[in-house]
Amino acid sequence: MTSHPSVEEIKAMILQLPVRELAALMAEIEERLETVTMMELAETGFQEWNDPEEDIYDVES
Repeated sequence: MTSHPSVEEIKAMILQLPVRELAALMAEIEERLETVTMMELAETGFQEWNDPEEDIYDVES
């Protein structure tokens, strides 16, 4: 079984990175956060599609 580093251990490793690599990592993290946030917001727009009453249209005649 592999152990996972703690948040504190990850922070310590990140803070040892050269400034250029740290900036690149921050940009990647920001992009990931923006993507996840937009996906979560988009999910709320499709909740009406989960309405069981709408399933009547799926029945084949």
